[in-house]
Amino acid sequence: MFRTLKEDIETVLARDPAARSKWEVLLCYPGVKAIRSHRRAHRAYEKGHILYARWISQRARRRTGIEIHPGAVIGKRLFIDHGSGVVIGETTVIGDDVTLYQGVTLGGTGKDTGKRHPTLGSHVTVGAGAKVLGPITLGDHVKVGAGAIVLKDVPDHCTVVGNPGRIVRQKGKAPEIDLEHGNLPDPVHERFNLLSGRIAALEKQLALNEEEREENRHEGL
Repeated sequence: MFRTLKEDIETVLARDPAARSKWEVLLCYPGVKAIRSHRRAHRAYEKGHILYARWISQRARRRTGIEIHPGAVIGKRLFIDHGSGVVIGETTVIGDDVTLYQGVTLGGTGKDTGKRHPTLGSHVTVGAGAKVLGPITLGDHVKVGAGAIVLKDVPDHCTVVGNPGRIVRQKGKAPEIDLEHGNLPDPVHERFNLLSGRIAALEKQLALNEEEREENRHEGL
């Protein structure tokens, strides 16, 4: 228990530049409290004490603003930054070294039975307000942009943005833990710039054609 708690605290200190001390993390970080409560609730859930497990998870929700269903399977070193509004569904599976920001939902679509919630690989970062819905799989080293809504599987080493989520970047290799979830490409802006450049080129060509016609007209006179 103490080894796991130490690992939780060290995870926050490594990923949050605002964290100043171990005591601050232990006493003031809701994500750490929610994860510790989830471990107790998950043990009770696996033993068949469903009502007791749900009571633990709902109590943690009231205290932290983070709702984790006791049936969810969570790997090592999960970091929930700020945490307010985070929801993790019953059949969610989360790998190791995952980072979730505030307002993230790992939920269902309401249409599925059995495995209803997403599976996240290791070293995944999900930006603030993003929604990952349904029994889909996000591979290792995936980055989900803030506010994205992901409804389809995402391969390893990809970046997903938008609503619905679109893969806008895929790398062969990524750092172990990528916290730069705000540094994401904007496909709408990129397409707008592409169209603007194309329009400028066409206007320039039209101007040249007009000059040639004027020259030809004067020569004809």
